[in-house]
Amino acid sequence: MGYITLPRRLFLWCMALIYMFAFFSLYLQIPGLYGNDGLLPARWQLRYSGKAFLEQLLSTPTLLWLGPHLGLDTQTAMELLCLLGAALSLAATLLESLRDSLVFLFLWVLYLSLCQVGQVFLYFQWDSLLLETGFLCVLIAPLTTVPGWRAGRVHDPVTFWLARWLLFRLMFASGVVKLTSRCPTWWGLTALTYHYETQCIPTPLAWFAHQLPVWLHKLSVVATFVIEIAVPFLFFSPLRRLRLGAFYMQVLLQVLIILSGNYNFFNLLTLTLCLSLLDDQHIYFWLRRKYIHTPNKGSSLWSWAGFLVELAVWTLIGYGTVTCFDLQIDWDKGTVSSRTAFTFHQFNQFLKTVTFPAVWLGVLSLTWELVTAMFRCACVQGFFRRFLGTVQWTVFGAAAVSMFAISLVPFTYIEYDSNASLWPGLRQGYDAVGRYQLVNSYGLFRRMTGVGGRPEVVIEGSMDRVTWTEIEFMYKPGNLSATPAVITPHQPRLDWQMWFAALGVHSHSPWFTSLMHRLLQGKTEVIELIQSDMSKYPFHQQPPMYLRAHRYKYWFTEKLANGPFPKRWWRRVYVEEFYPTVHLGDAFLESMLSHHGLKEKSSPRRLSETALVQLVRWVRAQVNGLSAPLLLWSLLFCSASICLLRGLQFEVTLKTKPSEPTTLPHPQEDKQTMSVEEVDEEEEVEDDAGKKTGGFKDDYENVEDVTDEDG
Repeated sequence: MGYITLPRRLFLWCMALIYMFAFFSLYLQIPGLYGNDGLLPARWQLRYSGKAFLEQLLSTPTLLWLGPHLGLDTQTAMELLCLLGAALSLAATLLESLRDSLVFLFLWVLYLSLCQVGQVFLYFQWDSLLLETGFLCVLIAPLTTVPGWRAGRVHDPVTFWLARWLLFRLMFASGVVKLTSRCPTWWGLTALTYHYETQCIPTPLAWFAHQLPVWLHKLSVVATFVIEIAVPFLFFSPLRRLRLGAFYMQVLLQVLIILSGNYNFFNLLTLTLCLSLLDDQHIYFWLRRKYIHTPNKGSSLWSWAGFLVELAVWTLIGYGTVTCFDLQIDWDKGTVSSRTAFTFHQFNQFLKTVTFPAVWLGVLSLTWELVTAMFRCACVQGFFRRFLGTVQWTVFGAAAVSMFAISLVPFTYIEYDSNASLWPGLRQGYDAVGRYQLVNSYGLFRRMTGVGGRPEVVIEGSMDRVTWTEIEFMYKPGNLSATPAVITPHQPRLDWQMWFAALGVHSHSPWFTSLMHRLLQGKTEVIELIQSDMSKYPFHQQPPMYLRAHRYKYWFTEKLANGPFPKRWWRRVYVEEFYPTVHLGDAFLESMLSHHGLKEKSSPRRLSETALVQLVRWVRAQVNGLSAPLLLWSLLFCSASICLLRGLQFEVTLKTKPSEPTTLPHPQEDKQTMSVEEVDEEEEVEDDAGKKTGGFKDDYENVEDVTDEDG
């Protein structure tokens, strides 16, 4: 693995940006989801039993326990935590000096605090993934707020390796569970013939992707299995171009998912993890910069040997794909036929064979990074610097080994025998930190739903129980003529849960009863989750007297020849009643509220009129009625523009400066032979330049003009 200074900086910038998306998106929905008049009031999750503050914090690790000490009720405290997280992550996006270990620790604590009371609306895998990746940022980011600690330490490749291991666990498990679930659509390679129209919130491009021929859908499923199951093993390859090939295949998959579906910040987070596969040399290639490297003797021989190994690896993957999925080309029809040519028992045997070798592959890869970092420590001149580097290597190496060890427990969930063979001490360690979600298990798209049609719940309201009006949501399918929304990176959490509710009966989704109750009460906070523009809500002047819900099955319409875009995107048929007709005081509604524990348990805590409370209220008043996707896109555009302008300004400054007659060596490459004073001076210059440009500059401008042939 080459130097990883630039990928690490880009990784931290992306994580700050994703935190900003997550906090802002959740902030806009807090009153309707967790407010005193929301669907699942968060104050019910915090029971002040008179225990000591530390004891309460250990039982439920959330900063919301501080709310009463600040004169805040739970809703206002949640809004304050979101605002703090959003503001700090926005600042970290713009200023590299704030992409600090302590800053990322604070962001992680804030998001964990919200997840502790988030209930079903924060039980998504991407929330767990954000917490796990966010904690890794604490280890990966530099501790620049402490004098004498700067970026670019010898342990950086060790901690950054943890992101690569997390990416491997995420992708490999997501591929494996599709087959271990025995879902007939994945085994029959027909999953994508249903996926585009049955995913939670499809984009307009999903309609066009759905029209593709079946053979291409099946071939896409084959490609998905290859990218998610076979390719992740290349993440740990010592050959650079194999890792780069794996990187671009992962990027291709994630970009296609982003284009066809609205999965909030999840795919952006996965793409960020993919940066752990890169090195400085490839970032220079992107930037069209010169990168100096000193070829060793025999490099031509090693290049040919490496090329032959790479060719053998890709040939093996191709041969395995053709064999396992019986790929055959029909030249006359111009199609490729495919089928699963192995059995469930054979796949289980394969899984048993590769799970522990995958663990040992991770052990060897991490050991290599540890040994390499230790060697770099030994090569540093100066006793004090060598001692400090050794201490840092010891601390962060131990942290990396610990994180890797406890992650083996959720990773081996994919194979029972491997999980049962783990050392019991690993389970104890995993259980000890379980509440903090430091490591998690993953497995996306385990089973394909909606094979017989996409189930969708439609709520209807009436004033006289005769004329019924459908209540249309902003994002989820409902209106047959409404164009599918594009809302990434925002996640409308109520719309997502409506998709899950449609898969079962209403009693499996207790919050749905609360939704019906709040709509009958006409609670504005909940209505704004459905329509941010109140004028588009059919009962904005007066709440409906009666509500009911029906289940329909939706399908994309077929492609027509009279135009590029359909007049109607959806067609549907009625299936059954999902929720009976209810009104305020209705016996059934009251019994369901009592059964699910949704009755008012206590009166809201009285809110003091402090300056902090008034500030939180003022901010809320400014954002009310704003479109969440538009707000997030605006923040993204402004942040990226500011960083780009600062980078361009730095480029202009460099071009106007008189060039030095001498050339500088590659950083870190010759640092080991410098004196302590020379190293300190060079690092200070690098850090100052990086802060001026937000971390997106060419760190070393005056390098020798050597062209990188292979990128």
